[in-house]
Amino acid sequence: MSAAQNKALLRRLFEEGMNGRNLRVFDELIAPGYVNHDFPQAAPGHEGFKQVVDQFFGAFPDLHVTLDEVFAEGDRVGSRGHFTGTHRGDFQGIPPTGRSVKVAFIDVWRVEGGRFVENWVQMDRLGLMQQLGVIPEAAHAEG
Repeated sequence: MSAAQNKALLRRLFEEGMNGRNLRVFDELIAPGYVNHDFPQAAPGHEGFKQVVDQFFGAFPDLHVTLDEVFAEGDRVGSRGHFTGTHRGDFQGIPPTGRSVKVAFIDVWRVEGGRFVENWVQMDRLGLMQQLGVIPEAAHAEG
């Protein structure tokens, strides 16, 4: 597939699947053997992807993803963006705080036969924990 086609697949995953809450898109775009390298506890395939997504939807029911940049080369496609949401449900053992968050991320996906077969995600988990009030923000030194 071309870089443009891979970019379109990634935009569809986030825009229709995540923001549009159309979980059927995940069945279509995620390969049966898909592996998420940064959430290894998730099952393989689209069911494992949905497990991870469900954690976020359950904790942040108004979650919205913004892609600031999408890039591709060869069989890889990636994005730099952020998600916003309000913490209304349990998230990894943290009870709801009612706080709004904005969390930056960068992700890279490998595409094979028009489907995502693996990905790597780096998100600002420290910033997320600070926004939830679980970890205090560092004091700024006055200069």
